[in-house]
Amino acid sequence: MTGDGGRRRCICTTQDFFPEKSFQSWGNYVGALKQTPARLADRALARSTLETEVGIKIRSGNEMKRTLSWWDLIWFGLGAVIGAGIFVLTGQEARRSAGPAVILSYVVSGVSALLSVFCYTEFAIEIPVAGGSFAYLRVELGEFVAFIAAGNILLEHIIGGAAVARAWTSYFATLCNHEPNQFRIYAHRLPDGYNELDPIAVAVILIICIIVLKSTKASSRLNYIASIVHIFIILFIIIAGLIKSNTKNYTPFAPYGPRGIFAAAAVLFFAYNGFDAISTMAEETKNPARDIPIGLVGSMVITTAIYCTMALTLCLMQPYGEINVNAPFSKAFEAVGWNWAQYLVAAGALKGMTSVILVGTIGKARYLTHIARTHMLPPWFAKVDSKTGTPVIATVTMTIATAIIAFFTTLRILSNLLSISTLFIFMLVALAVIVRRYYVAGETSPVNRIKLIAFIALILGSAIATAAYWGLSKNGWIGYCITVPIWLLATLGLWVFVPVARRPKLWGVPMVPWLPSLSIAINIFLLGSLDGASFVRFGIWTALLLVYYFLCGLHASYDTAKENEGEATRTEMAI
Repeated sequence: MTGDGGRRRCICTTQDFFPEKSFQSWGNYVGALKQTPARLADRALARSTLETEVGIKIRSGNEMKRTLSWWDLIWFGLGAVIGAGIFVLTGQEARRSAGPAVILSYVVSGVSALLSVFCYTEFAIEIPVAGGSFAYLRVELGEFVAFIAAGNILLEHIIGGAAVARAWTSYFATLCNHEPNQFRIYAHRLPDGYNELDPIAVAVILIICIIVLKSTKASSRLNYIASIVHIFIILFIIIAGLIKSNTKNYTPFAPYGPRGIFAAAAVLFFAYNGFDAISTMAEETKNPARDIPIGLVGSMVITTAIYCTMALTLCLMQPYGEINVNAPFSKAFEAVGWNWAQYLVAAGALKGMTSVILVGTIGKARYLTHIARTHMLPPWFAKVDSKTGTPVIATVTMTIATAIIAFFTTLRILSNLLSISTLFIFMLVALAVIVRRYYVAGETSPVNRIKLIAFIALILGSAIATAAYWGLSKNGWIGYCITVPIWLLATLGLWVFVPVARRPKLWGVPMVPWLPSLSIAINIFLLGSLDGASFVRFGIWTALLLVYYFLCGLHASYDTAKENEGEATRTEMAI
């Protein structure tokens, strides 16, 4: 920023985006591209260290302010999670996939989410940086896996914010006594699923971005207020809904069978999305070792209990075939004759979804900030404002991307694509916990390393085979008699035959390797329950990530790593 006649203006050059040696001239860049195979071999499996992840915070220019306690994190957790998933997708999946058994779908996805919470908690304490799962994977699984995960992390958060903003419009329409599509613009020439333009969703996202830019603590106070109001509305829904319940509505309980339950669980995992944003706040937490476990685990347990109770209430109020898919809880009260209550419920839902967008905006900006610190993305995005202590550029960038997606894309497409990205990342984090416990470079013997790789391959292979068999065989069961025992024996073999190489210093996942291995299996199984179109979109996005990595990210990371190695060597020689 420079002064010019009393004004402040931003000057951005190519040095801000690509300051590395490979991008200083076309000749350098062509030379770098020719070295791509060698550089890939050097960087693909290169693992970062705790010291490196903590040390690169200096690249943001200013440090984030430590202002958050475990109390803040619990409310951030509730605010991040309880939103569009429960208020919109419950009705959608109860009507189309699971029936009243949607409560079991929430149990399945809740167990998977809780296992992932344990994994995230250990990492957030051991590696307390803003990068969240990207930093954890970079340390344990190497740069290439971390970059693929990073792209999907950013996609997950962009899609999550867009989906909640679209749902915000639906409940706002209910509050105004209108149908959601009356507040949207229909574009006839665009393909289905992308032709219902939503300007209200864009406005909500931009307003919340402005609030977040002020300060994290100010956002926390707003989240308090919204979440407290939200909890009171949820209690009203449960109590009043049970008063108007009819047990006959719970028959048939599972009209679509087990497949419907698991298909709904895969989509409803969306409802638990957001808790990982809490792990990105480790740099802003006063006492990470104490506050993060309480904040993450506490908020997830409360959330799961709320979800199951609300799903039970909804399906007791109405037959599953009559549930409204856009604003299920509001319309359920209208259906039982409590017209006034639908407006109260709609207002509460809006409060909850506002909190989800708020916390999501904070989390995704911090992911982008840390990824940019590694130079895998332009370091310009990593800058932290000296006055507010917030990553302004990253926040604005992610907000613009979220607003564009929210403007065009329907909730159904967003929820499925979000679930596939989230489940993929959570599976990788669980795998990283196993690697962290059983492998330490320079200490683990070659024999134990081979055994570790073999058992991990069997765990992944058996989980993938189980999910594939579930997807391809409608009524078979023989395949499970093969794949499940292989998973069990592989996990047992890892537990018995591979010695633990590292133990957590402060807090760790219990029952390793069993809980991380179970998390891997459940996440992969739920992936197998999603629709094929989501995998196509996921594949296209991953292909685009690879193109960027080979053209830019790899070379920027390579130059940065070599520069750091040179500085370390010069420091040692000086000493």
